[in-house]
Amino acid sequence: MSDRRISGVGVTPLLGVGTVVQYDSTVNLDDDERSAADPETERRRFEEARETAADELARERSRTAERVGADEAEIFDAHQQFLADPQITDGVETAVSEDGLTAERAVSRAFEDPIARFEEADGMFAERADDLRDVRDRVLRILLDRDRVDLSALPEGTVLVAERLTPSDTAQLDPDAVAGFVTVEGGRTSHAAIMARSLAIPAVVGVDPDALDLADGTRLVVDGTTGDVTVDPDDDAIAAARESDGATVRHDPVTTADGRHVEVAANVGTPREAVAAAERGADGVGLFRTEFLFLDREAPPDEDEQYEALTEVCEAFDGSRVVVRTLDIGGDKPIPYVDSDPGDNPFLGVRGVRFAPGERPELFEEHVRAILRAAAGPAQLAVMFPLVSTVTELDTLLDEVSAIAAELEEAGVDYAVPELGAMVETPASVFLAREFAERLDFLSIGTNDLTQYVMAAARDDDRVASLHDPLHPPVLRAIGRTVEAAHEGDAWVGMCGEMAGDPDLTELLVGLGLDELSMSAVTIPDVKAGVRAVDDESAAALAETALRAETREDVRALID
Repeated sequence: MSDRRISGVGVTPLLGVGTVVQYDSTVNLDDDERSAADPETERRRFEEARETAADELARERSRTAERVGADEAEIFDAHQQFLADPQITDGVETAVSEDGLTAERAVSRAFEDPIARFEEADGMFAERADDLRDVRDRVLRILLDRDRVDLSALPEGTVLVAERLTPSDTAQLDPDAVAGFVTVEGGRTSHAAIMARSLAIPAVVGVDPDALDLADGTRLVVDGTTGDVTVDPDDDAIAAARESDGATVRHDPVTTADGRHVEVAANVGTPREAVAAAERGADGVGLFRTEFLFLDREAPPDEDEQYEALTEVCEAFDGSRVVVRTLDIGGDKPIPYVDSDPGDNPFLGVRGVRFAPGERPELFEEHVRAILRAAAGPAQLAVMFPLVSTVTELDTLLDEVSAIAAELEEAGVDYAVPELGAMVETPASVFLAREFAERLDFLSIGTNDLTQYVMAAARDDDRVASLHDPLHPPVLRAIGRTVEAAHEGDAWVGMCGEMAGDPDLTELLVGLGLDELSMSAVTIPDVKAGVRAVDDESAAALAETALRAETREDVRALID
């Protein structure tokens, strides 16, 4: 067999060459010969397994936030909710008490109907079935005392082939070792696909089940752009595929066809991600998520540890701008050593600057001291504050920075006050963008949260997934208003939400007047190519027409 092709859906604009490793994550109960003891024993076994699973999920969330990103880690919050869902727990109770099943059989039965209902739905609802399977299999594995396959230790050059990959599976993958993955199930918006893009792993999903018959060691080319998987390619086919592998990586800054510079930066969460982003041609960092330093540990990092991490990220970019977001923890991003009540609605509660400096000023002070010390180095450091909603909040933050700078001055410590900015994530910050810009050097639009708050649609609720699209006219107009206000206030304006990394939207965003676009490193070459192709006059006309549109479908039609 030579150069046979399997077609699916490409979910990462990258190409990988490697050899097959088949993976089956199914937890099989056929060998479970254990007979049920009394119901009380089975209930206790289930509760203990559930507690162990909850602890595992908390640790996995922290690791994923550090390795992949804070947004991607939020999927494990949904897994915690599934674990505590009364429909599941009541189903287990009934199966144990009334039907005399073992805890394992009871768990398997309790998940059957919810998984089936998700599978019958469309779009993102259907893909949530994999999240339920992930939770079910985790509990079953604990009950059966079975070891989990360690996907973090796959041999270099692996192309993982599976019926499906769960979020827990994908979060383990090492992008330095895994050349790609191919799955029978899944779509572009599945959590496995989202994590693949964040990890920069070539991936094709939705292929024919015959892929599961490929022998381990079979050579494959995985084209995450076209969705083609080539089986047993010869050297010429591999060379041809690599030659056509997406956009060329450009390490120099880019301008539009008319000469307007647009910075194309990366969102990163670790120093290692910063190095990878620089290799993909990022002009700098538009969002450094500092919360990774505070996760998966028993105590917060001290000032020196934070300083070292900041310096390491800056060194990856050799003097280019690195935008640091101050600690964005609280509410939906808890840390184990901080006793903070998330409240009934964590997205509307204590998070961002409401948490630090709001509730934890000592964490904020040490955090800012480290940032100001790092700003004294050769890097062009900038700092922005998350979830600022009032002018009073902003003025207080600026006073805090001035006071910390004065303390460093008095102590004879090298420091510098960098460019200062704020995230635009709420309708309040949109309406106050002019006032913010007059006090700051820049604004950065976080489209994920901005869309959530403008459309009143929670990011993690699939029932309102159709509303969580930044192309809805209210969100688009909020972006346009922010850009205009920022420029009127003599501040530059960037964007660091997922919208910035969609190459299909580059012309629109340039037309709206964005000065910087920051994204996952994997799409940087494509967005840079898009910027170079933009005609400023045409882009401005597109943006003007899009801002007058009345529906998301109208906007999408303009772009298509």
